[in-house]
Amino acid sequence: MTGGHGHGSASATARYRGRMAVVIGITSVIFVAQIAGGLLANSLALISDALHSATDVTGVLMALIASMFAARPASQRRTFGYYRLEILAAVANAVLLFGIAVWVFAAAWERFFQPPEVASGTVLVVAGVGLAVNLVSMALLYRGQKESLNVRGAYLEVLGDMLGSVAVLVAALVIQVTGWFVVDPIASVVVAVMILPRAWRLLREAVEVLLQATPKGMDLSQVRAHMLEREGVLGVHDLHAWTLTSGLPVLTAHVVVADERLPDAGRLLDELHECLTGHFDVEHSTIQLEPAGHAAHEGSGHE
Repeated sequence: MTGGHGHGSASATARYRGRMAVVIGITSVIFVAQIAGGLLANSLALISDALHSATDVTGVLMALIASMFAARPASQRRTFGYYRLEILAAVANAVLLFGIAVWVFAAAWERFFQPPEVASGTVLVVAGVGLAVNLVSMALLYRGQKESLNVRGAYLEVLGDMLGSVAVLVAALVIQVTGWFVVDPIASVVVAVMILPRAWRLLREAVEVLLQATPKGMDLSQVRAHMLEREGVLGVHDLHAWTLTSGLPVLTAHVVVADERLPDAGRLLDELHECLTGHFDVEHSTIQLEPAGHAAHEGSGHE
């Protein structure tokens, strides 16, 4: 006997589509301004910050497109729909960040030995505008980054870009005061270094989801203990929990039930689902109820 609940909530990313669209718009504008300013000022640091802004746009755009695909209904071929596209987008975003960092390192290395002249005044103005835009974008994504892996990736990119803008501003000030143009490639390396840990963290979290690891913060021993508290539940085995996409944990379990409770199976299923939803925020669960001794007929299983 089995029971389950459907996908009771939309993807966490989907709830922030409007804000992500705004971030894409304003960040695209600043990207164009940074590229133009970097070319005019001959500043690798500003161009690096522009490329970082481009990854912001790409990352948020991928998350937005993936969330739209994730909203498509499930089919006979894809019974869970397209939710995993959001996680694949997060992986692609992380790989893109690594690529940008490598390019910046290579370009900066060439400039260390023959640093060209940089128009620091232009860099100051453009970097200042970029900093303001990043702060607005961070405010728009702050709540969503707590709920969605993709929104978190976008938020971390904007955060890193904001810190990068600060580094570029400081470099421009130093150049104005000292005339040391070598500070520009140094600042570009600082921007690249800021990218790497965020890219690694985003990739690691996405891979955890793809490997169907137990959702972060969930202790399966506590889940089992709560289920065993239901009247008539003798045991729980083949207990599995994983994350389908950000904000959508799912769970399956075989529950051994006393014979006298089997006629009341419908109510027991409701109690178990309420337990999982109320204590562990698991809205989609599939539970198989079994009489005592049935596990012996299932072959090798998992605890």
